[in-house]
Amino acid sequence: MHKGARGLTAVTTMPPATTQRPVLRFAPSPNGELHLGHALSALVCYAEAQAMGGRFLVRIEDIDAGRTRPEYVAQIFEDLHWLGLTWEQPVLRQSTRMQAYRAAADRLAAQGLLYRCFATRAEIEAAPSAGSDPDGAPLYPGLWKGRSEPDIADALATGRPYALRLDLAAALRVAADRLNGRPLDFLERGDADDGGAAQVVRARPERWGDAVIVRKHVATSYHLAVVVDDAFQGVTHVTRGRDLLAATDLHRLLQVLLGLPAPIYRHHRLIADADGRKLSKSARDTSLRSLRERGATPRDVRRLVGLD
Repeated sequence: MHKGARGLTAVTTMPPATTQRPVLRFAPSPNGELHLGHALSALVCYAEAQAMGGRFLVRIEDIDAGRTRPEYVAQIFEDLHWLGLTWEQPVLRQSTRMQAYRAAADRLAAQGLLYRCFATRAEIEAAPSAGSDPDGAPLYPGLWKGRSEPDIADALATGRPYALRLDLAAALRVAADRLNGRPLDFLERGDADDGGAAQVVRARPERWGDAVIVRKHVATSYHLAVVVDDAFQGVTHVTRGRDLLAATDLHRLLQVLLGLPAPIYRHHRLIADADGRKLSKSARDTSLRSLRERGATPRDVRRLVGLD
């Protein structure tokens, strides 16, 4: 083995063989039209499931009720069928799983790992910060960490909404104890253009600070929901874009804290627009529906995402 860039350690063998059939999933959010970036992710994930003799699932990540639209859910299925993909039924929708997310948050709270935060976004942005998290947001400056019970009671009495944040320092101590000296890491499978080698990646959840685990008006966050649902569905291999590589640091920590298994990850290349930016759902010229309406075929899409 050898050390590589970004805390990677190359491994010459994969984990021991298991009798468990591989499970992979494509998990879009129905808050816009699928675009070429989604097509790449879905096609790569589907091809891997077929190559492994595994199962392919579609999960609708619709925890954000304010942005979810029923027409986008229907369009996701239409786009995937058009690309030639098939998947198992029924399709899990995260909006039906709020009780499971509350239970997971309760388990973290029972370990003393969550605390209430009543701070607004403006208050956080105005406070001195130690930097930014991987998404570019200011690291939480601890405005409500360690606040007195009377302060919390006063805020609750006024009906102020609050999020639940992870006490990162406490969480890292608990994780270190659970791992009994082993490092917090995960296995990352490389893209073909990276040589395809599997790497052991050291997770660095400290980059996220005291991350939000339960949002103010939703019973979960993306980070908590995805970890809970991957375990619930028995997902063994997670294939998603490189924009989510840093999130895996936090996901790995939550898996340890909740006693959940760690999938094997692959974070594939991204599709960029003409200006080099990651594709957005607001850029309709790259949406699958728009391409289809202009006469594109599924093979055209494969060519456009570099799979033909």
